[in-house]
Amino acid sequence: MWRKSKNDAYVCHDNTIGNNNAKAMKRETRLLVTIIFCFLLTSFDAAFSQVDSDSKIGTGADFYSNFIWRGSKYGTGPAIQPSVKYSGKIFTAGVWGSIDFNGYQEADLYFSFSLPAGVSLGMTDYYYPGLKYFDYSDTTGSHVYEINGSFSNGNFLLSGNYSLNQAGGAGSLGGDLYFQAGYTFKYFNLFLGAGDGWHTYDPDKGEDKFAVCNLGIGTSKTIKVTDTFSFPVIGQVIFNPDKEQMFIVVGFTF
Repeated sequence: MWRKSKNDAYVCHDNTIGNNNAKAMKRETRLLVTIIFCFLLTSFDAAFSQVDSDSKIGTGADFYSNFIWRGSKYGTGPAIQPSVKYSGKIFTAGVWGSIDFNGYQEADLYFSFSLPAGVSLGMTDYYYPGLKYFDYSDTTGSHVYEINGSFSNGNFLLSGNYSLNQAGGAGSLGGDLYFQAGYTFKYFNLFLGAGDGWHTYDPDKGEDKFAVCNLGIGTSKTIKVTDTFSFPVIGQVIFNPDKEQMFIVVGFTF
């Protein structure tokens, strides 16, 4: 349903034994990933809570004029993006969502570990309400499991992402890659991202390619309302060279 322009790529025409075995292996892999994901969210949360006195649970929400993710627009019009997050010294886990006024919905689970030398490793489960939650098939699957890694050093940030599965309903091709580099200056930040799979898939050609798809500049400013209340305002100009699209986005956190 969401990212539906990619779904045509998932119709299966081959019922050979080899393909059936491959599909069975994919289903077993997705089941194992789901079990590991749930185990980590429960067991590690409890373990780190006992030794991390600075851990906390918080809620928040962002409001954006458009929802632009990795250079592509999702939904129509303004979007509200609520979140609930557990934060510790080492382990972070949470739920993040996006909702607009025209029916688009997204609800993602994620966790990450902060490692030495500015390295972070984690995983995200992308899910789109309206699709059946326990559908893990290639053709109509509603979840995309993505491994996330990043490295930060001062004002420089480099991230890499790899999707583990094909999910027709959610829109991933399986094995989708995305890399992004960014640098923050005093008054603005620059970022450049490139990927393949669901980031660059062309439904007319039925193919994808690795290409730059997210190029932009952003800035932020804190607006003071009272002595005890203020909120940050974010502005971005984003260009997607692959799809030849440009977006202007404004948002704030409350």
